[in-house]
Amino acid sequence: MEQDKNKTVADLRERFRAIYGGEPRIFRAPGRVNLIGEHTDYNDGFVMPAAIEFYVWVAIGSREDRKLRVYSVNYSERIEFDLEEKNPSRRSHWSDYVRGVAVMLERDGHRFSGADILIRGDVPIGSGLSSSAAIEVATGIALLETSGTAIDRVKLAKLCRQAENEFVGARVGIMDQFISCCGRAGQSLMLDCRSLEFRLVPIPRGVTLVICNTMVKHELASNEYNTRRAECAEGVHILSPFLPGIRALRDVTVADLERYGHTLPETIHKRCRHVVTENLRVEQAVAALDRGDLEAFGRRMIESHRSLRDDYAVSCAELDRMVELAQGVKGVFGSRMTGGGFGGCTINVIASEMAPDFKEHIAHSYQQATQLSPQIFASPAAEGASEVK
Repeated sequence: MEQDKNKTVADLRERFRAIYGGEPRIFRAPGRVNLIGEHTDYNDGFVMPAAIEFYVWVAIGSREDRKLRVYSVNYSERIEFDLEEKNPSRRSHWSDYVRGVAVMLERDGHRFSGADILIRGDVPIGSGLSSSAAIEVATGIALLETSGTAIDRVKLAKLCRQAENEFVGARVGIMDQFISCCGRAGQSLMLDCRSLEFRLVPIPRGVTLVICNTMVKHELASNEYNTRRAECAEGVHILSPFLPGIRALRDVTVADLERYGHTLPETIHKRCRHVVTENLRVEQAVAALDRGDLEAFGRRMIESHRSLRDDYAVSCAELDRMVELAQGVKGVFGSRMTGGGFGGCTINVIASEMAPDFKEHIAHSYQQATQLSPQIFASPAAEGASEVK
């Protein structure tokens, strides 16, 4: 990986000199995979992500004026913004993630000079591995560091989420930006999405995280995401007379749902049941890792996928098939979909010595079943955003 990093840095420097001239500083922010705790973040619940060794890279050089000139290697496209513009608005374009972060940093009182920026992303776009948050965090840390501004990583995660919520217009939770800012090598992170308190949870030695990209992304994903949020809010509204003071499904226990679930329409009851039981599964999964019980951890992953498939209805045939294939392979502790759903990736926790056999088996079996060639890659839990010297 060190050789790959050096090659990437050298390539970025060369491209930057060709486009802008001068020598840049280099920053990167990782994508993420979520081990368990899906669709709980916007319900003030618990999640358990890990940063992965797929990055968005930013090469940046300061300017004397207040312009941001941004070139995307992935899109072969250049965009320019003026930081003095009074009422910037989104363009429904990749550059909104960059500009949105600059806008939110400025609104928070972090005034900085212009910059020349080169962006390259290695996080597969549309795969559910959070390329958007990695762009935001890499941009944010690059702008702040080159202006000599220190900022708390949790605060940066909040501002990057705000950029995606308010400028880009996507109602995402805090998990993706948080793990991209605060990830640690070799460890997952158990995050309370309400208080933003977190603890690091080591991933046991001899275990590999293997990510399988189904190579599909169904178009209804974004609309269904907003629908699920509305369904969760409706559940809270209906339950609130019985449970005074609840603000989110985070405040509802399994016992509460068993007692008052009959007041909910069937679909709303299913959505609530997923979130309430998923929060419990995250806590159980953390306890399993703490005691080194990978079998129990894997069972929680499998239960999570079933709940996402049956109660939350965000899986799809390709994800279900990928998980089914994984469960029949020796050395696999657990497998589930990861990300928003309707395509994208599965995450698999595997005994390291079995990972090569697993990758070969899944690639062959999935292609036979779907006529699609999956992307399969292993990654250790990675460090959060940083400058690359």
